[in-house]
Amino acid sequence: MSKTKKMLDPDPRIMDFDTEYELGQDNIRPFGLDLHNPVFLVSAIVIVGFVMVALANQEAAASFFGWFRPFLTSTFDWFLMMSVNIMVVFCFFLALSPLGKVRIGGKDAVPDYSYAGWIAMLFSAGIGIGLLFFGVLEPMYYSIPELNTLPLGSDPSLPGNENMGIVGTVYHWGISGWAVYVVVGLCLAIFCYNLGLPLTLRSAFYPIFGERVWGWPGHVIDTLAVFATLFGLTTSLGLGAQQVAAGLNDVFGIPVSSSLVVWLILGITAIALGSVLLGMDAGVKRLSEINMIMAACLFVFVLLVGPTVDLIAQFGGVLKDYAVAFVPLSNPFGRDDLGYMHGWTTFYWAWWIAWSPFVGMFIARISKGRTVREFILCVLIAPSLVCALWMTVFGGLALDQLANGYSGAKDVVVAYQPELSLFRMLDQLPLYNIIAPISLVLIVIFFVTSSDSGSLVIDTITAGGKMDAPVAQRVFWCTFEGLVAIALLLGGGLNALQGAAVSMGIPFTLVVLAMCYCLYKALRSERQKM
Repeated sequence: MSKTKKMLDPDPRIMDFDTEYELGQDNIRPFGLDLHNPVFLVSAIVIVGFVMVALANQEAAASFFGWFRPFLTSTFDWFLMMSVNIMVVFCFFLALSPLGKVRIGGKDAVPDYSYAGWIAMLFSAGIGIGLLFFGVLEPMYYSIPELNTLPLGSDPSLPGNENMGIVGTVYHWGISGWAVYVVVGLCLAIFCYNLGLPLTLRSAFYPIFGERVWGWPGHVIDTLAVFATLFGLTTSLGLGAQQVAAGLNDVFGIPVSSSLVVWLILGITAIALGSVLLGMDAGVKRLSEINMIMAACLFVFVLLVGPTVDLIAQFGGVLKDYAVAFVPLSNPFGRDDLGYMHGWTTFYWAWWIAWSPFVGMFIARISKGRTVREFILCVLIAPSLVCALWMTVFGGLALDQLANGYSGAKDVVVAYQPELSLFRMLDQLPLYNIIAPISLVLIVIFFVTSSDSGSLVIDTITAGGKMDAPVAQRVFWCTFEGLVAIALLLGGGLNALQGAAVSMGIPFTLVVLAMCYCLYKALRSERQKM
């Protein structure tokens, strides 16, 4: 072959992403709406049917989910853990390789949001209610031998194991979980802003299916993403509502009941609808920034009134122990600490994966202009460090209280009243009557931003990738997020919430693993164009 011929041949590493598909071509527009057919119809019908069946058969739903959740987490433990390990390795490979130089949106793209606004929205969507619900609960839970959930079986009373309860918590809120968000978010951002495909999950599979991705293979992927997002999100909304109800009882003496939780979900969903109507910049962005300021103030207060020097020193020890324990905690085989691994780790990984379409699409929408390396380092490392610091301060203070004779947090954990653990730690601090209501407001705002962001993402998927679909569609999804949370709480409580998240997280794991391959193909093609 001649030299001229070689120069004319296309580079095989550059993929052709040209498509004849036009955004919204499969949409139907009844009553002024803009709905993707059949993704919206199938998703909406199944969700409405689920709510009706669960509410009509609450005892049967409670019995089913009581069995279903532990069955899934014990059967698919190795699959979930190995899948997340693969995602962690893949993220570091991308960040350290020349592919990290690719810029989301092209070489001339500039960020739409400042670092402060970007990171605030990322945190509010990606962490949300979890910090307040689990910040005291998990470190305490993993430090009580009688609960049989000691990470790696390490006895906290033995020298060198003092931090293992916090380390076990940081493992669930650190690099491994955020790697899932990186894969989905970066994949969607590249395929949308660099390759010009619709901002929807199916677009990421163009390297595999080609033009067929706009047909039934894509319909299945997007519908599965809607279910994963909805059930993953409603788990957090249900937990948040339980914690607000417990706080109202603790601070104001309002009796906790199922009807109170239902009214809380309805009320907070109504607030979320107001945020939906305000739009991204006036709604989600503003609430996210308020949220982060309040969370930072609460954190600083707890740090300063607690044993400040000891907690700061403990943070360094937690990071060191986390690095040492990371590989053993990531190993799914030959473990004796099954209470920790099945009861918590595998549930967490399914939950993170179920959340990944929601958080991934949301951070993709707000990350144009960032390089791949910048995206990975910010989304993977920064939140992990902040989560570790938060868990060290809140969990470390609760454990310090226990060591000094106060067992309030331990008592509610042993009695498995997880929604009270934060308040039992706070009630030993000054100004409890002020700090506790502020914590309740913070939980509510986390609730609102999660619901608003989630409805935005689901609406984008069910509108075929359109980011400016009629507001009424987001109102529909925001409303049904609340209704699904109510149905799950009444039909099985915490087990139902967790079971729903796990049931969708497991099949969606296959989707995220396939996205790793598709992302690599797309980034390699983009790198060759630079």
